Amino acid sequence: MIDVCLLGCGGMMPLPGRFLTSLYVRTDGRAVLIDCGEGTQTAVRCADLRFKCIDDVLITHYHADHVSGLPGLLLTLGNEGRTAPLRMHGPAGLKRVVSAMRVIVPELPYEVEIDELPAEGATFSVAGSLRAVAFPADHGMPCFGYALYLDRPGKFDPAKARRNGVPLSLWSRLQAGKALDGFRPEDVLGEARRGLSLLYSTDTRPVADMVRLGKECDLMVLEGMFGDPEKDERARVTHHMTMREAAEIARDAQPARLWLTHFSPATPHPEEYLEEMQTLFPRLQMGECGLKETLNFVQAAQQLKTLSSWE
Repeated sequence: MIDVCLLGCGGMMPLPGRFLTSLYVRTDGRAVLIDCGEGTQTAVRCADLRFKCIDDVLITHYHADHVSGLPGLLLTLGNEGRTAPLRMHGPAGLKRVVSAMRVIVPELPYEVEIDELPAEGATFSVAGSLRAVAFPADHGMPCFGYALYLDRPGKFDPAKARRNGVPLSLWSRLQAGKALDGFRPEDVLGEARRGLSLLYSTDTRPVADMVRLGKECDLMVLEGMFGDPEKDERARVTHHMTMREAAEIARDAQPARLWLTHFSPATPHPEEYLEEMQTLFPRLQMGECGLKETLNFVQAAQQLKTLSSWE
């Protein structure tokens, strides 16, 4: 399963009762943090989540509202007793940004490993078992959205294991995903099953990869900077996305659920637009600080059955 918490849903600046946008994703006891704006540490504590299990930090881009909480986070991880390396991933320039911030956090009891991703995006592992896909966003500067997948292998198939001549003594280790003695897990497993997936993207105009990578995902988290149609032109000029555009993306991708986030300070009450946006995509929810969801395989199977019945 995957535990997801929207730590904050604000864009540009924190407001009373609204932390800046950040997402906390945890599976099998390990976690990844997407973006770390001012106040993220407080948001983690308010949500009763742990710091020490954060193994990876994904950065969408280098505007202050997405990275200004990093120095404090690095310090807190050290104070929590972390010794294992922390991996940070983001667009070109990540090393320079982190180096500048570490001027005020010069000594840490762990290594910070920097992974500057190519402009066209990349696929890599985070938090142990999650497969991350970074895709280019459209924000007028280097910026990524991220899709996260928890893949699920096929069921153990003893008949297949016998056909492939696999010794009984190796069955359990191959089933656990370990190749050994010339045999592979595929020699004892059936077809891969539907896993779990989520997609996160803010500070961008709509891009085709949102639909492609988020097709029928279990959770989609998209920017809904503005709900008022009078702000549409401003969204285009500043390379942001409106609530309506996010809902239309979800309508095309058909995720199990859509959370809107990264609301402008000029949108103090995003819930006022909820009913209107649900006419475009009924399974839409306005994000709020501390919003949590657990994605599990049972729900994924039910969702697949529901999707197959949709016209």
